[in-house]
Order: sequence, then structure tokens, then C-alpha cells
Amino acid sequence: MTTMYGIPNCDTIRKARKWLADAGVDYDFHDYKKSGAPAARLKSWAAEAGWEALLNKAGTTFRKLPPEEKSDLDETKALALMVEYPSMIKRPVLEADGELLIGFDPERYQQVLKG
Repeated sequence: MTTMYGIPNCDTIRKARKWLADAGVDYDFHDYKKSGAPAARLKSWAAEAGWEALLNKAGTTFRKLPPEEKSDLDETKALALMVEYPSMIKRPVLEADGELLIGFDPERYQQVLKG
């Protein structure tokens, strides 16, 4: 099963969803705005890819944080911030065929999803 995690009004999510639809890939969509960020999943993704790969420091939500919340980031603090502010998670996160894909890369999607 393939599951995409993200926020539906994100442009990158739209591109990834279009790619999946055009490729005929069935998937479930986990909307962070409706269902929140799954803390256990975030922890397992961080163990697999590193918390730095998950945290979107370039996004508006992260940039607007007070300096004290952004300082001395470690995995525990970063994961707590991502649970509280799911917009800080790089999008999309895709779980497919035992693979974890962070961000939208059409070539990587092709490799993993179309073999």
C-alpha cells in the first residue's frame, strides 16, 4: 500500500498527487491538517532518514518561530515541533513498497513506484 502524508493545498503535494494519478498509482492520503502528524511515524521516519531530512527549515512556519524555539535543535525538539506544527514537515512524505520518499522527485517516484 502507498500512503502520502501532507497538506492538500501545498503546490508540491498537488504535483505529486497529479504524478500518482497519471501513473495510475492508488494511494491513501493522510492530511496533516485534519488528522495531525503521526508522532510514531515521525519517529520511525527520523530513524530511517534522519530528522534533518524531515524538517523544512525553509518554510514560513519554521522561519516565523521565535529564535529560542529554533535554537539548539536536536531530534527530540525537532520532532516535537513537527508534531505541533505539521507544516514544518517536508512534503510530501510517501511510504510505498517499503520505501520512504521525502519530497517530490518524479525520477525517484518512477524508480520506486514503477520499477
